[in-house]
Amino acid sequence: MPTEDTQPASAPVSSQGNMNVPASKLPSSREPDDFRSSLHWRVFRIIAEFIDGWQFLADYKKTITFFGSARFQPGDKWYEEARTLGKLLVGEGFGIVTGGGPGIMQAGNEGATESGGVSIGLNIKLPAEQRINPYVKESSAFHYFFVRKLMLSYAARAYVFFPGGLGTLDEAFEILTLIQTKKISDKIPVVLVGKEFWSPIHQWLAEEIFTKLHAIDEADLKLYTIVDTAQEAFEIVKTAPAREDFFY
Repeated sequence: MPTEDTQPASAPVSSQGNMNVPASKLPSSREPDDFRSSLHWRVFRIIAEFIDGWQFLADYKKTITFFGSARFQPGDKWYEEARTLGKLLVGEGFGIVTGGGPGIMQAGNEGATESGGVSIGLNIKLPAEQRINPYVKESSAFHYFFVRKLMLSYAARAYVFFPGGLGTLDEAFEILTLIQTKKISDKIPVVLVGKEFWSPIHQWLAEEIFTKLHAIDEADLKLYTIVDTAQEAFEIVKTAPAREDFFY
């Protein structure tokens, strides 16, 4: 993982670079044994994070959210595709929203920053330093992962998923479930980039979950589109309509 000493020369220097690591590699933290660790106080803290998150995002009316592995490095195929897509979308007036960390998140932010566009990171709040990549220009930090996760899906005009691990799959299936259950509009494009990665998952859904188990409807298999390049993804999401619906 690039640090201040190993980042490419073009990367902005960040004193927080050592925390720009995959979430599974972050240090664990424990709430102090005082009033802040009580259930009652946590309720207020959660509400406050929701308010802060929505207030922050209200200033950005036209955004696309990127998801994908935090482990890809600059030069990797999917890192560069995400970076390219960020550039293309900024050219159409979109802001790029990511989780603010490394890998695909950094790639999307890098593409947006290189093209002079809006580059947003919804970060993980740590006791000391923040986990944030050096290409984030506007950010908000969250203590609770589930609040941050909701903010990543709130109000975006489209969702783009690159190959990734458990977190990426979790986020993809959650978005698809929200669309399937009509909690968010089915007009929102969900684009899965990387046929080699996503096609076997689609095949499993089609053959096992739909055909064999009848656990989903055939229409559910059309809630997403699988493509193989940044350009193909761009052609789908560039005309994504404005969001007029939010979570019920």
